[in-house]
Amino acid sequence: MTAVDTDLPPASGAWREGDDPGRRQWISLPEPLPLEAGGTLPGVRIAYETWGALNADASNAVLVLHALTGDSHVAGPQGPGHATPGWWDALIGPGRALDPARWFVVAPNVVGGCQGSTGPASPAPDGRPWGSRFPLVTARDSVVAERALADALGVRSWACVIGGSMGGMRALEWAATEPDRVTRLCLLASPAATSADQIGWAAPQLAAIRADPGWHGGDYHDAPPGQGPHRGLGVARRIAHLSYRSAGELGERFGRSPQDDEDPFHGGRYAVESYLDHHANKLVRRFDAASYVRLTELMNAHDVGRGRGGVAAGLARVTARTLVAGVTSDRLYPPEQQAELADGIPGAGPLQLIDSPYGHDGFLIEAATVGALLTELLEA
Repeated sequence: MTAVDTDLPPASGAWREGDDPGRRQWISLPEPLPLEAGGTLPGVRIAYETWGALNADASNAVLVLHALTGDSHVAGPQGPGHATPGWWDALIGPGRALDPARWFVVAPNVVGGCQGSTGPASPAPDGRPWGSRFPLVTARDSVVAERALADALGVRSWACVIGGSMGGMRALEWAATEPDRVTRLCLLASPAATSADQIGWAAPQLAAIRADPGWHGGDYHDAPPGQGPHRGLGVARRIAHLSYRSAGELGERFGRSPQDDEDPFHGGRYAVESYLDHHANKLVRRFDAASYVRLTELMNAHDVGRGRGGVAAGLARVTARTLVAGVTSDRLYPPEQQAELADGIPGAGPLQLIDSPYGHDGFLIEAATVGALLTELLEA
């Protein structure tokens, strides 16, 4: 194989059977997973990581739920089995908000994801990748799956469930679906229901992936490097990343500067274009396009009030002591959506605002502020 060939992106950046497991552990669901959209998903496995140990009365377990392109690797270095360092590394460790000497921290990869849990890149019962046959798994379905994980670990009730963005949607569904099993709830930069604007942001991302000639209707997982839907996935990432950051931050950081010695008047890029290219190129090597599609559809489907009499009734089901925080410059999930959560959840305190220029990504970047808020909630 030539040097050029080895640099081609894989058809899928998913973790596959035979890859280094890293810190992952697995459980298999004892029964097929029933789905909100109808039917069941058989043979489900959940990949997860843990830090610390469950105490004698099983009262110290904390569930951390990742966002769209996150996974179970919340903390720890990049290395075999893990393409990136922990995405919330500053929150887990000695002296941090989630100190493993005190808390038993559990982080699963969502069903439908691509880093060890059953998803489109995983083998179906016939041995072939699920691909286009993989069904929609909603946030509510993910709670049913993770309930089996809690049972397997001996966790009767979570001391806290934490999530931001898509993770916040799943955390809210945990508290509304299983109120007796969630003592505290931490919701960051997420809504009660996905809005038309957010579904609109997602639409061109899904269209870009599906229009890629390498998509093949979702059945591309056995294609050689360079022949998967990496171009469409890269465009989707560029669009998404713009929504994750604020206009002010991008302007301050890049302005109208060209990229290094490139000339935008003669085919060169502006610095902000190079930045987006960089993030696109990183994602296509560690993520799966079909997982991106299905998890985006999970977020589009999010509505805590579905089948419960509306959003207000859905929020009223939550009995956990709740912290809700938003990011002042978030243009994807703006603070007014978090205000709806804080106002509607009976056990919620006042909305906390994280003052940050980084937009939606502020819930990840402003780890010191998030850690302080989380510590206050855990001590309550």
